[in-house]
Amino acid sequence: YPVLAFMGAPASFPVQEENLALHSHLMWSDMVLNRAKHFIRTVLPKGPFVGIHLRNGVDWSRACEHVEGSPLLFSAPQCAGYHGEKGSINAEVCFPSKDTVLKQIRRVVRALKARAVFVASDNNHMITDITEALKLHKVQAYKYESSNPHVDLAILGLANHFVGNCVSSFSAFAKRERDVNGLSSSFWAFSPAQGGTQAGHDEL
Repeated sequence: YPVLAFMGAPASFPVQEENLALHSHLMWSDMVLNRAKHFIRTVLPKGPFVGIHLRNGVDWSRACEHVEGSPLLFSAPQCAGYHGEKGSINAEVCFPSKDTVLKQIRRVVRALKARAVFVASDNNHMITDITEALKLHKVQAYKYESSNPHVDLAILGLANHFVGNCVSSFSAFAKRERDVNGLSSSFWAFSPAQGGTQAGHDEL
């Protein structure tokens, strides 16, 4: 495909509301997409799987300290709305506790009758914790064998349901891809305000 080269970012960060639909024009390279599909086909058990993004590094913990005074911090508009019309965010939404993560994963796995959980993370994938929490469901957690954020994103885009971090731009990329493909997504510790909705059939 023809390639456009820019001297700088072609638009402001985070993605503005009027530019969300442009994600429909993004296509993964054959190499990235083939690696993602190969992982799903050869590593994950057959059946539905949940994709999750855990943003839990030390740098993120510090960034989340500012969330109370910055209700639209980073990519928060993806869940709270560009004018806060879909709800408000707090520290738990930005940096969910281990208990919140495990409870929400169990709920989604039960609802989808999922066979696996794929984890993308910048720090702690919580593979052992998640697998232990899902022992009764006979479901395990998996991660990609090497550090490859592009393949991680492609896998998240193919999951039967995605749970992401409302404030993270990495999660926002996966959410936009899923939105344009009509796939469901939700966020850690966030429920839309009454009357507000989340794109992409987010409710389970």
